[in-house]
Amino acid sequence: MPLLTFALVGDGVALAQTLPGPESFPVDEFLAHWWVFPASIVFSLVALASGVSGALFFSPFFMLVVGLPPATAIGAGLMTEVFGMGNGLLNYVRQRVVDYRTAKWLLVGAVPATVVGAFAAHLVPTTLLKLAFGAGLLLLGGFLVYYDPPEKCEPGECEGEYLKKKNDGRGKTTIEAADGETFDYDTCWRPPGVALATAGGFITGIISAGLPEVTTTQLIVRCRMPPRVAVATSVFVLAIAAIAGAAVHAVSVDAFPVHIVAWSIPGVLIGGTVGTRVGKHVPSEVMEPALGVVFSIVGVIVLASEFLA
Repeated sequence: MPLLTFALVGDGVALAQTLPGPESFPVDEFLAHWWVFPASIVFSLVALASGVSGALFFSPFFMLVVGLPPATAIGAGLMTEVFGMGNGLLNYVRQRVVDYRTAKWLLVGAVPATVVGAFAAHLVPTTLLKLAFGAGLLLLGGFLVYYDPPEKCEPGECEGEYLKKKNDGRGKTTIEAADGETFDYDTCWRPPGVALATAGGFITGIISAGLPEVTTTQLIVRCRMPPRVAVATSVFVLAIAAIAGAAVHAVSVDAFPVHIVAWSIPGVLIGGTVGTRVGKHVPSEVMEPALGVVFSIVGVIVLASEFLA
C-alpha cells in the first residue's frame, strides 16, 4: 500500500505522485542479506586503500554472489560507489588539489556518456551485457597489471611529438593546495581529454567501472598533470558521473534492490573511512597488480558462467 501522495500545484495545474511506503520494503530479504554489510566494509577498505574503482568489486559481487541480474547489479554497484567515494572526494576538496578547470571539460563528455551507457545496459540482451562485463573486467585487470600506478607515473611520459606540440603554448595552470604545496603545469589540450572521458564514461555506465582508470592515466601521461592533482580531479569527475549513472540505473529497473544497498552503503562508509588511512601504508605497486589478477580471474568466471550455463 502506498504511504504518501503529494501534489504540486502551479498555475492551476496539479501534479500528483504516489510514493511507496515503508510496508513495501522487503524486510525479510533485507535481514537475510546481512552478510552484504561486512563484505562491503572489506571491499570498500581495499578499494580506497588501493585507489581503484569500488564498483569493480561490487558489481561482480552483486551479480555472482547476491544473484542480481547484470543490469541491476551494475546499477547497485554504481549507487554503492557514489556513497563510498564521498569520504575520499571530501578529502581532496578540502586539500584543494582538484583542477576544476580541467574537470568541467571532462564532465562535458563523461556525464552524458555515462547516462547513455546506463540506459544501454538496460536495453541490450542480458547475455551480451554479461559478456561485455566479463570482457571489461579482463581488460581492466590487464590494465592494472600492465601499467604503473598513477602515483608512480612520470607526467608527460610517452606523450609523443604530436601531443607534445599540441600541449605546448596553452598557458599555465596553478593549483595551490591547502598544505601550502603549489603545482604548476602546462594547461592541457582539451579535445582528446573530452573524447577519452566520453569513452570512459560510456564504459562506466555499462559495466560500472573504467572512467577513473582512463582519466587518471591520460591526465598524467598526456596532460603532464602532477599525480596528486590528477587522482583528485579524476575522483571528482567520477563522483559526478557516477551519480548520474546510478540515477539512471535506479529508475530503469522495475524493482531496484534497496534491501541490498541498504547494507552496502553503510558498509562502504565504514570501510572507506578505514581505507583512506590504510592506503598510506600499502605499496600501490604491489596492490594494484594483485587486484588486476583478481579482476581478471573474476572476468573469466563471469564469461565462463555464461558460456557454460
